[in-house]
Amino acid sequence: MSDFLFFLEVSLAGLGSGALLSLTALAFVLIYKATRVINLAVSEILMMGGYFFFALAAGMSLSPWVALPLAIAGGGLIGAIVERGVIRRMLGESAISVFMVTVGLGSVLVGLVEFVWGTNPRTLPDFTGTAPVFIGQLYISRKIAIAFVVASLVIAIFLLLFRYWRGGVALRATATDQAAAYSCGINVPGVFSAAWIIGCATAAGAGILLGAIGGISPVMGAFGLSALVVVIVGGLDSVMGALVAGLLIGLVEAWAGTYLGGEYKLVSTFIILIVMLMVRPYGLFGTTEIERL
Repeated sequence: MSDFLFFLEVSLAGLGSGALLSLTALAFVLIYKATRVINLAVSEILMMGGYFFFALAAGMSLSPWVALPLAIAGGGLIGAIVERGVIRRMLGESAISVFMVTVGLGSVLVGLVEFVWGTNPRTLPDFTGTAPVFIGQLYISRKIAIAFVVASLVIAIFLLLFRYWRGGVALRATATDQAAAYSCGINVPGVFSAAWIIGCATAAGAGILLGAIGGISPVMGAFGLSALVVVIVGGLDSVMGALVAGLLIGLVEAWAGTYLGGEYKLVSTFIILIVMLMVRPYGLFGTTEIERL
């Protein structure tokens, strides 16, 4: 019985980590869904969210509940600047060129963090509390439980917005056919900007939650590698896919790390990625595109 309870506790921790993966993957999906750009800098914007919160809450002594929305807004501001200043100027360029720009942007952000805050890990001011959470006899870290609840709520809100909100319908229309969206009077450049702002703000929020659990450092963007796997497994343009694949990857990583060793977490993740690319390259819920040659 004790072994089974331990397995359940590991699984709950995996679901909490998976919810954060889903939230980070959502940032990838939002931007790709609207603009067809794979923004690899999402990982570093996640990192910036944690450092923005640290600067506001620890450096400027603001209340964590004031610093939290300001840090998320800072992530959105980065998205707005990058979209207007860089991505929009590259319209018509090859996909690989735009992709490499996001890779370069990620390196610039890491260098900026190391220049301003140094390379040592930092601990975020506590804003979640430390009291453990019990579900029956099962123990789960309070921070992981809060991360799971927040990530689940955010993803549920996005699913509802995409289905019923006019802006969500405009985003789906733009993702399907930009020319047709223009002809229907949709402000396509505005949709692009909104996708980048919301996507980067989402990544910043995920970075704050991740930093609250394990602290922040210039290398925390590596978490985005697992999130990118989630995106590919779930489907590059599927919000539901980000949710389902994130929880799946979180569980597999928790089981592999506990029963096989921490070095097998990423191994198991990329095995899933390889199998998915071989069996279903468009992901679990991704759109299958058929082109006439």
